[in-house]
Amino acid sequence: MGLRERKKEKTRLAILDAALDLFLEQGYESTTVEQIAGAVEISPRTFFRYFTGKDHLVLLFHDHAEELMLESLASRPPDEPPFACLMQAMRAVLADLEGATPDDAERFLKLRRLFDEHPRLVGLSAARGARTERHLAEVIAARRGVDPDRDQLTHLIVAFAMSTMRVGFECPRNDGTMTEVRQRMAECVALAERSLRPGWDL
Repeated sequence: MGLRERKKEKTRLAILDAALDLFLEQGYESTTVEQIAGAVEISPRTFFRYFTGKDHLVLLFHDHAEELMLESLASRPPDEPPFACLMQAMRAVLADLEGATPDDAERFLKLRRLFDEHPRLVGLSAARGARTERHLAEVIAARRGVDPDRDQLTHLIVAFAMSTMRVGFECPRNDGTMTEVRQRMAECVALAERSLRPGWDL
């Protein structure tokens, strides 16, 4: 990463950190883009060079996780069963969390707290998760040679896979370090694999 890219990344993270602190201190709805920009001494116009708005900030983990999962699916053997592919995609997300810096871990936990404390964000997260499921279903349907708009099994496979991550992330709520949350997510992935009859997803 060159000097210019490092400077941009530093600014991006400064905006994110300021936003998370303000959201937790005074509430998501009460915080404005102008306040976030002011906290890092930039203009609102500069803010919008990095983020499309407040929602973009709180959905960063969702966006990054989807990117990792799609990259993982693209690398899986064509004859690998669909659910096994998705479990490997989930593990790609877990591996990324394992390699997180202490600052990244703190951001992750702040985001988790934020979703716990602000019900509106739960709906926002659910809508973003539905979009991710749709994208994953399109990939799985292509691997299975079926129409993603008509094949129910494809959507069941994806929905169950995504649920394993969601349960690990949310249960118990607002509890534990990032390492503990990641471990619970990994346990849910392993539990899902043990619970299903081989071949159910074919």
